[in-house]
Amino acid sequence: MNINKKKLIVIVGPTASGKTEASIMISKIFNCDIISADSRQFYKEMTIGTAKPTKKELNEANHHFINNISVEDKYSSGIFSREANSFLSNYFLENDYAILVGGSGLFVDSVIYGLDDMPKVPESFRNDLNELFKKEGIEYLLEKLKTSDPEYFEIVDKKNHRRLIRALEIIQYTKKPYSSYLTNKKKNMNNYSLRLYGLCPSKVELKSRINVRVDKMVEMGLFKEVENLKKYQELNPLRSVGYSEIFSYLKGKISKKEAIDLIKINTWRYSKRQITWFKRNKDIQWYRSSTELLKDIKN
Repeated sequence: MNINKKKLIVIVGPTASGKTEASIMISKIFNCDIISADSRQFYKEMTIGTAKPTKKELNEANHHFINNISVEDKYSSGIFSREANSFLSNYFLENDYAILVGGSGLFVDSVIYGLDDMPKVPESFRNDLNELFKKEGIEYLLEKLKTSDPEYFEIVDKKNHRRLIRALEIIQYTKKPYSSYLTNKKKNMNNYSLRLYGLCPSKVELKSRINVRVDKMVEMGLFKEVENLKKYQELNPLRSVGYSEIFSYLKGKISKKEAIDLIKINTWRYSKRQITWFKRNKDIQWYRSSTELLKDIKN
């Protein structure tokens, strides 16, 4: 295998920026497969709310790591990193190009750069924080993180209590910000070259695309999909945007319109965290649209 010929094309950006469309078109140019690094599209039970590629899109190119696990399975960026790199090692034996696409920054970075070494923390710290979470709720954890590590607070998934607890336990044990352990070395640890591209429309356009996407999801049956997943609502994958808001509606806490509006607001907030994460990487070449990106790649 001539490793100098092996190239991984990485396409990142916020939700609704056009990554799926771009990745499929680029896959046709290079006749290669696509690896999804969207941490919610892994789950086979979650479809509409995760904006998975349509059946038509899935048929246009070979996709991997979509619908590959259940919401009941334990999964992490570490497991994904091992599985994705194992796949690439075999794939590159017979192919020169592959595409890695997604908006989950930690999962993307775990494949191309590996994971940061984190200190081992006594279990008692996590147990104490779990108890605080049960008593005080997620807002308490968010406030503690905002005070102790404002840098990580800006990019963390604010609905994921496990991520919050993981950061806080390290902060409490080491007396150092969690962000100080995110070395962001940007060192390619793999035997292939990288091409890093980012898609990010203007704020006005991105917000409009998000609102249109949410309305389309509702039309496609998002509320029914979430209702069918009620028995899983306490599992972490279902605590995400597009699902938690509808669970609140189903419990009678908010109206249907309020749920839809909240999904739009929370998706927009999430997109800003995605942009913040990826903008830290100065090796990413940014484009406003998939048309711009494709024009550059063809040249």
